[in-house]
Amino acid sequence: MEEVDVLSLREAFSRQGIMLGFNGPFSATLMEEIGKALRKHMEGLSESPSAITDVFSAYIELSQNIRHYAASSGVSGAAAEATIIVSRDEAGHYVVSAGNVVLHDDGEALVARIGELAALDRAALKAAFKTQMRQPRDPQAKTGAGLGLIDLARRASQPLACSVKTLDPQHAFFSLRVVI
Repeated sequence: MEEVDVLSLREAFSRQGIMLGFNGPFSATLMEEIGKALRKHMEGLSESPSAITDVFSAYIELSQNIRHYAASSGVSGAAAEATIIVSRDEAGHYVVSAGNVVLHDDGEALVARIGELAALDRAALKAAFKTQMRQPRDPQAKTGAGLGLIDLARRASQPLACSVKTLDPQHAFFSLRVVI
């Protein structure tokens, strides 16, 4: 196994403004503990309550999406692991980034959906949110009411950005970036 160069990793984190990073299997308990640590860290930085809420909400939404996807798609082992990073960009915005292995077709569908949301202005996002809230919820659905991505787009200060990188014929790595 290759030795980890912790100093180089620390320097890369500092250069990229990374204040929190996680890579590995995600449990509900771990999600909750990381969320608490994130909140406490931001409170220690004397951030506004609205900034803390927006960053925390983005972190939770992305974490839950990854857990639900892994459970519903049947991916397991290393493929069910996730990467979540909270950082600050040069302009001082918080950036919540997440990535996980998905089935290739699911990744492409997500890219299309996020592209649609990224093209909407604030008023259109608000209207899309209201429309989605009025939709009947499938009682058999294992996930939420489909509001999460729209809510992320509404909280973001820039359009959502994502990518899909092919891993093999069936799987890809999906990444989503939310700037708060």
